[in-house]
Parts: sequence; C-alpha cells; structure tokens
Amino acid sequence: MSKRVADRFPEGNAVVYCEQAFGTTNGKTAHGLVRRTRRYQVTCVIDSARDGQDAGEVLDRRPSGIPIVANLAAAVAQAERAGTPATHFVVGLAPDGGRLAGADRACVLQAIAAGLHVDCGLHDFLSEDREIAAAAEEMGVRIRDIRKPPPRSELHFFSGKIEEVQSTRIALLGTDSAVGKRTTAWVLVDGLEKRGVSAVMAGTGQTAWLQGAAYSFILDSTVNDFVSGEIEHMVWSAWNDLKPDVIVLEGQGSLMNPAYPGGFELLAAGRPSFVILQHAPARQEYDGFPGFPMHPLPEQIRAIEMISGRPVVAITVNHEGLRPEDVPAVCAGIRKETGLPAHDVLLEGAGPLVESLAPHLGGVASR
Repeated sequence: MSKRVADRFPEGNAVVYCEQAFGTTNGKTAHGLVRRTRRYQVTCVIDSARDGQDAGEVLDRRPSGIPIVANLAAAVAQAERAGTPATHFVVGLAPDGGRLAGADRACVLQAIAAGLHVDCGLHDFLSEDREIAAAAEEMGVRIRDIRKPPPRSELHFFSGKIEEVQSTRIALLGTDSAVGKRTTAWVLVDGLEKRGVSAVMAGTGQTAWLQGAAYSFILDSTVNDFVSGEIEHMVWSAWNDLKPDVIVLEGQGSLMNPAYPGGFELLAAGRPSFVILQHAPARQEYDGFPGFPMHPLPEQIRAIEMISGRPVVAITVNHEGLRPEDVPAVCAGIRKETGLPAHDVLLEGAGPLVESLAPHLGGVASR
C-alpha cells in the first residue's frame, strides 16, 4: 500500500466539496488541498456558507485565487470560465467518524451526472453504494475510495528493516487531532529543501495522498496487525529509492486523544530520530469532544519521550483562536514552560524552525 506515485500530475481539474465545513476542523481535507496539491489543479471549493469568499483568505488571510461557490452548478460554471473545465469532484469533508451525510451523498450523484470522477477519503465507500456505483458506471466515470484498504496479501508485516534506514527521521506528532500536523510537515519539508537538505514527506492519511505525497498509506483504515509494517515499508521505501537526508513522518490523532489515539505506531515502527509536537494553545478540550480536557503540554511531551526514548525538540503552534499579534507572546510562554523552541510556521515560515532543528540534523543543515 505504501508506494511512490507516478509523476503524472496534475491528473485533472478538481472541484473540492466542503459544504458547511470550510474553515472548521471538519474541513481539513479541503484545507489541505487549497494549500497545496500536486494531484489536481483546484478550481474552486463548494461551501454555500462562504459563497463569494477566497479560500486562502478564509484559511490564512492570504488570497489563493481559489473561489468558494455555493453549489455544484456554480462550481462547474466557475471552472469553465477560468479555462480549467472540471474533471474531478473531491470530497473535502473530514467529519468525526468519516461518514457521508444524506445531502452530501446527493451532491456526489449530481457530480457523477455532470461527468466528474469522484475521489473520496471517507469511511463510507462510495464504490459500494449501489446507486452511486451504478450511476458512475452509466456515466463512465471513476470512483476512488481513498480509505478503502488493499487486499491483505499486499500489506507488509514489520520486519526490522527500518534499521537499514540512514535518513534522519522526524515524527511530526500533535497534542490533538485536526491540529495541523500534516500542514506543518509539508512546510518543514519545503523549508529543508530550500536549505539544501533533501527531504521526503511520509504521508499517513487520505489528505496527504490526495495532495500527491510520493510515499504514503492510510493508517486509520489499515488492519492493525499491518500498521507497523506499512509504516516501516513506507519509510524504508523512501530511503531505498531516494536516500534523502530527512524523512518527515506525518502524525495521526494524538497520543491521548480519546477518539483518535495515535502516534505510538509512528514512534514504535518509524523509530524517529526526534519528535516535533504540533499544539493549539487556545484549545481547552479535545477537538469535537466537550468535557474531555486537553492534557497539559508538558505532560504530553513527557509521555512521548517516555514511550519512544526520543526527545521532543520543538513545538509548532497552530494559531486557531489567537490573534496574529498575540502569537509571539504565546510562543514565548511555551518556550518558558517547556524549555523548547516554539514556532508558528504558517505565520513565520519554515526558516526559524529549520534553524532550531539544525543542532539535531548534524552536518546536513549547515550546507
């Protein structure tokens, strides 16, 4: 399942569906595609609640040139006007549990009727929905269920070959789900490459795959016995093919999240050299679960270091709920509390984080 994808991108022009969720944690797949993707050229985002806005302005206060429109008909018309006729309909929703609501299902059928290929990363497999599958066959379009696991015969069991990997391995973990781990991982990869350090993103979720991560697998839909082996095989394959200086492992969930406990697999099987921890200081409770208070940051750091025997060397900050002018003081408070550098890469870029990592990267960062 973990694999290098062919360099035949973009595959087409994508309409990203994110009805009533863009700018919320339930829209994180759409957010990732707006910020970057090699797999498609994104023409627009569907969310009637934000009709007329620029997707980049909503996310990062910077125009992206990707408009938000009210419905599929408007999306198809917008793509046509822009000279990039839509070819793909990508479900950009990421709701708790990964289920597709009835109204969203109706829009999928509309997209198929419009002759668009459908890519979906939810746990509801559209290819197994009789009505949707029949409609796709009639229209001659393709459905890809990104989270649909491959046959077990294609999966890998942990073998120990991770010890052959000589690249520095950085695990980008988080204190919560939907906290920006993947986005920060991509920014870090770009920043390392800009510094002359060869780096590879190892994706572990559907959004990284949709973005065109060259090495990836879908952790949360892989049979548990093979998760460690798939992590190992993905990391080993990236090293065996490219011999990069650095491999950045995208985390999933968080170690103490009640619904999405994650991170242990990457620590155990990916055997990182060190860990960067993504944190949203304004969050008081785990995302989507009122009454479940976030564990304190120092406690989460101690848990990671105790389990892995590897250090957490930096905190990366998600500024949701914060004013931009308050972020420097918040980062200073984290540095005082933890003794670790703290950076918001979306506001300040990757440069300061890469500088903070230089002592942990040996000679490769001083080129």
